[in-house]
Amino acid sequence: MSNIVAIVGRPNVGKSTFFNRLIKRREAIVDEVSGVTRDRHYGKSDWNGKEFTVIDTGGYVVGSDDIFEQEIDKQVELAIDEADAILFLVDVEAGITGMDEDVAEILRKVQKPVFLVVNKVDNAMRAADAVEFYALGLGEYYTISGMNGSGTGELLDALVEALPEVEEEEADDLPRFAVVGRPNAGKSSLINALIGEDRYIVTDIAGTTRDSIDTKYNRVGFEFYLVDTAGIRKKSKVKEDIEFYSVMRSVRAIEHCDVCMLVFDATRGFDGQVQNIFWLAQRNNKGIVILVNKWDLVEKDNHTTKQFEQMIRKQIEPFTDVPVIFISASTKQRVYKAIETAVEVYKNRSNRISTSKLNDVMLPIIQNQPPPAYKGKYVKIKFCTQLPTRYPQFAFFCNLPQYVKEPYKRFIENKLREHFDFTGVPITIYFRKK
Repeated sequence: MSNIVAIVGRPNVGKSTFFNRLIKRREAIVDEVSGVTRDRHYGKSDWNGKEFTVIDTGGYVVGSDDIFEQEIDKQVELAIDEADAILFLVDVEAGITGMDEDVAEILRKVQKPVFLVVNKVDNAMRAADAVEFYALGLGEYYTISGMNGSGTGELLDALVEALPEVEEEEADDLPRFAVVGRPNAGKSSLINALIGEDRYIVTDIAGTTRDSIDTKYNRVGFEFYLVDTAGIRKKSKVKEDIEFYSVMRSVRAIEHCDVCMLVFDATRGFDGQVQNIFWLAQRNNKGIVILVNKWDLVEKDNHTTKQFEQMIRKQIEPFTDVPVIFISASTKQRVYKAIETAVEVYKNRSNRISTSKLNDVMLPIIQNQPPPAYKGKYVKIKFCTQLPTRYPQFAFFCNLPQYVKEPYKRFIENKLREHFDFTGVPITIYFRKK
């Protein structure tokens, strides 16, 4: 897991500009009006080879100062709870304000690394003005200019030095199955149905599951962790502070699991938000099982299931080799089938095919249907092998790898899926020079 660094401070000190510089893209909207950053933002950054996640705890909705006073305390508290280090931004032009003093008071008690960062210091005169910030009682400060980037190097050197070593996931190598999906899709109900005890409070308020909780689970003689994540919601919906952190955790849970059980509500459909979660899991090369929950609430005729499944597969092209299971967490219908399928997908993801077998199967297929000639040149594929990685990757060695186009790669992938069981698992194929 990567460390989390939070940027805190009152409105208009330049948090978003600084955040953009760290993650190297203009993701937060920067505007002179106080409180434009409606949404917390997070992104990945790295410095000197150390990767960390940056959270911009944005300014709040425009309101009177006293509303902001209550909010900034909440914002700082959340940052303190979640982050491994805190960057406290102040503005040299404005000098020390009452709000800065309040934040400093909270931060002085914190046991984590806190960096006082004086922003908008772009000349020697302003550097001299920065001295007054010693009065905040947070010790040394760093002067930077978020706009032109001066000073950020020294600050980042000190920051990555202070970040704790990231602990590796627990030593036991048990597989991790993450239950992911939007809020209210029925993730907690599914886990309750599986575990058979109401370990999670199930209510209809979105975002009851604040944290991802791991449960050791043994079924079909196979032991693994069930990871319950808070619902992932669209960024614009991340209004409540805690909701934002649950998104953060869901993204982490996907990054660190082996199989994603993607649950969605049949009455709401396989919408854009659910598809985003699907592609996030696919991009991270995780095993995937799609669970259509609340199927008992859908009006059905003889064709409903088939049509619904076709609709889902249409949306997830070209990666359609994914199990789709219709369940009802509340009536426990097919919930164990869901787990058994996830176990199969996990095994498929760890599938290893011997080089001789792979060549015996694939070379005749390639001979029958070689890649189309490109500019009069013929691609000859001589040999293929599975790479020793955690998920299925294959290398095909040939004379002109640059001439193998996407459609042929897909043809090869389909043939691999036809002959070997990789259902529910993304495959990566490389063409390399012999």
